[in-house]
Amino acid sequence: MSASTPQPDSSVRPADRRVSARIGAIAESATLAVDAKAKALKAAGRPVIGFGAGEPDFPTPDYIVEAAVEACRDPKNHRYTPAGGLPELKAAIAAKTLRDSGYEVDPAQILVTNGGKQAIYEAFAAILDPGDEVIVPAPYWTTYPESIQLAGGVPVEVVSDETTGYKVSVEQLEAARTENTKVVLFVSPSNPTGAVYTREEAEEIGRWALEHGLWVLTDEIYEHLVYGDASFTSLPALLPELADKCIVVNGVAKTYAMTGWRVGWVIGPKDVVKAATNLQSHATSNVSNVAQRAAIAAVTGDLSAVHEMRTAFDRRRRTIVKMLNEIEGVVCPEPEGAFYVYPSVKALLGKEIRGKRPQTSGELAALILDEAEVAVVPGEAFGTPGYLRLSYALGDADLVEGVSRIQKLLGEATA
Repeated sequence: MSASTPQPDSSVRPADRRVSARIGAIAESATLAVDAKAKALKAAGRPVIGFGAGEPDFPTPDYIVEAAVEACRDPKNHRYTPAGGLPELKAAIAAKTLRDSGYEVDPAQILVTNGGKQAIYEAFAAILDPGDEVIVPAPYWTTYPESIQLAGGVPVEVVSDETTGYKVSVEQLEAARTENTKVVLFVSPSNPTGAVYTREEAEEIGRWALEHGLWVLTDEIYEHLVYGDASFTSLPALLPELADKCIVVNGVAKTYAMTGWRVGWVIGPKDVVKAATNLQSHATSNVSNVAQRAAIAAVTGDLSAVHEMRTAFDRRRRTIVKMLNEIEGVVCPEPEGAFYVYPSVKALLGKEIRGKRPQTSGELAALILDEAEVAVVPGEAFGTPGYLRLSYALGDADLVEGVSRIQKLLGEATA
């Protein structure tokens, strides 16, 4: 399955088009929309519990905040700095990448961006020409196909499901490859499913990409959030020969509970990073210096706070999987990474629940919000209807209360 940006209606004068076809085709972020609605309902006094946003409930560690406070007082941070990022931060990211991934890079291979979303868009914009295809495993994070299309590319979906642990095979990727294929997207740990590819699976995909001369864009934002026997694998570290056609995107948001600080980065071949830096120099210029100084403290500090958060996420992961699987008609695989579960609710569709018969996971999610006052994101947002995504990055008490409400509501389903 593929999608492309719609062409403008030639019968309409350009001067009469209020919004361009390119921008008009962008869908609102479903995860942010659900989170915004949940927060609005809470502000109106309703006891809504939100499982929508992928945002740690922990505060940013104190030592990172203190670094930002000090940065605010230093006049050098009140001025423009290089568009591609503070040299000190780029050096720190290079050192952190070697420490955490075993991947040695030069600071000149790094571009500091306004969060991971800008990193993804600028990476695609730097390498895609109109009509270039990008293979996108689904379920996918909502931003990937939108960024590809904004950059002129064509997302080609390859769908996996719970029977394979939400992981795609090389055979599926090969079936989707055409003469227009330029990039394969690789995300492990995954948003929205929490799937983690084994080292052997990652190597097989990497070697397949090498064999066919394809680029790989790999999103490593959840690198530190893996559980049990699962382990994170960085493709360019595993296969150094892939590095010349591999782009890594990452950031501080998930690992250090810094979603609002907006610091991400691109790592890639120098010519591609230079091109993306040129784009950023016109789009936004430098990332906030205060946020960059905070990011330096984050990536150069130890990982003790990260480990504490991961322990809490692991506990919540086991709790939410157990509770969801107690609901008749729900099948929830145990995720090995990130902080999401992606249960199948296909067996519940069409059943009567409080006088309604939801036919889609979107309708079921709306029913859960209206009747149980719990916000979840439907699978339609991630390219696979029939599922729900719940983030377990919220407090233990809210998690249990929220899933208990879902259990009660869905337990009323009748044929």
